[in-house]
Amino acid sequence: MQIGLITDSVSHLTFEEALDLAKGLGLSSVEVATGNWSESPHADLPSLVSSAEARAEFAGRIADRGLGLSALTANGNQLHPVSGPEQDEVVRDTIEVASALGVPTVVMMSGLPGGRGDSHPNWITTSWPPENLDILAHQWDEVAVPYWRELAAFARDKGVRLAVEACGGQLVHSVSSMVRLIESVGDPEVVGANLDPSHLMWMGADIPTVIRELGGSIFHVHAKDIRVNGPRAARDGLLDTVAITDPGDRAWNYVTLGLGHPGGETFWADFVYTLRSVGYDGTLNIEHEDTLVNSVEGVGRAADLLRRVTLVEAPDWRPADI
Repeated sequence: MQIGLITDSVSHLTFEEALDLAKGLGLSSVEVATGNWSESPHADLPSLVSSAEARAEFAGRIADRGLGLSALTANGNQLHPVSGPEQDEVVRDTIEVASALGVPTVVMMSGLPGGRGDSHPNWITTSWPPENLDILAHQWDEVAVPYWRELAAFARDKGVRLAVEACGGQLVHSVSSMVRLIESVGDPEVVGANLDPSHLMWMGADIPTVIRELGGSIFHVHAKDIRVNGPRAARDGLLDTVAITDPGDRAWNYVTLGLGHPGGETFWADFVYTLRSVGYDGTLNIEHEDTLVNSVEGVGRAADLLRRVTLVEAPDWRPADI
C-alpha cells in the first residue's frame, strides 16, 4: 500500500506548496479535486479539458516531485433536481481529463435526487411514514439507476473507474446501498467503492465488517477519522445538523487521524490489515477536515500514524514455508 494526500486538505496552500508538503512527508501520490463541492484550488478543469499543454504542465508538476496522481475527485450532487446537469458536466469533464492523463480512478458520491416534483434533494432515512418508500423507489428506479448505468458506460469507454463514496445525505450511504448501486449498474469493474470510513463510523457501522463485506469492490480509500462528542451524542443521538464549524456543540466531528475512533493507532493497524486481507493494495489518501487542528500539522500527524501501520511490501509467504 501507499500513502497519499488529498490536496484539498490544505486548500489554503498553492498547488506547489501542497505538492512540496506531500513530498516532504514522504508520501507517494496526491488526489486532486476538480470542482462541484470543492472550490478546486489546485486544478483548472476547463483548461485541463481543453488544453493538452495544460494537462502536461499539471502532470509535470506532480511528477517532478516524484509523486503520482492516484485519483481525481468530482464530489457533488449530479442527481440534484435543479443543478444536477451542471454538476454532471463537471463529472464527465473530470472523467475525460482522467482518461487523458492515464489516471485510473475518479472519486464521486452517488448523488441524491428529490421526490417527484421536488426542487431540493430529499434524504430518506426511515421506512415510515409509508410515502417514504414511494419516494425512495422513485429516487432509485427512475433517477439514480438509469443515470449511473449511462455514466458507467461513458466511463468504461474512457477507461476510467468510478469510486463511489458512501456518505450521509447521499442515496448511497451504507454498505447495503453501495451494493445495491453496484449490482443495479451491473458493471462491477467500473463502479465500485471509495471507502471513507469516517462517514460510516458516525452512522455506527463496524469498519472491519464494512471492509469484508465490500471486499474487491473497494477501488480507493480515504483515511479520515471521527470523534464522538459523548455528552451531545448522549443527549441527541448521532443525526446532527449543527454546523461543522461549531465542533463543541456537535454530536460528532471529523478529526485528525488517531484522535477519534476508540483504539487510536490500533484501530488503524486493523484497518490496514483488514484491507490487505480482502486484496486491497492501493493508496490510503489522507483527508484532513479537523476544524480544531492546523491542517499542515494534522496531515503530518496522519502521515506519521499511517507510516507506522501501513503494509508496503507484497506478502511473500508460500504454503511450502510451513
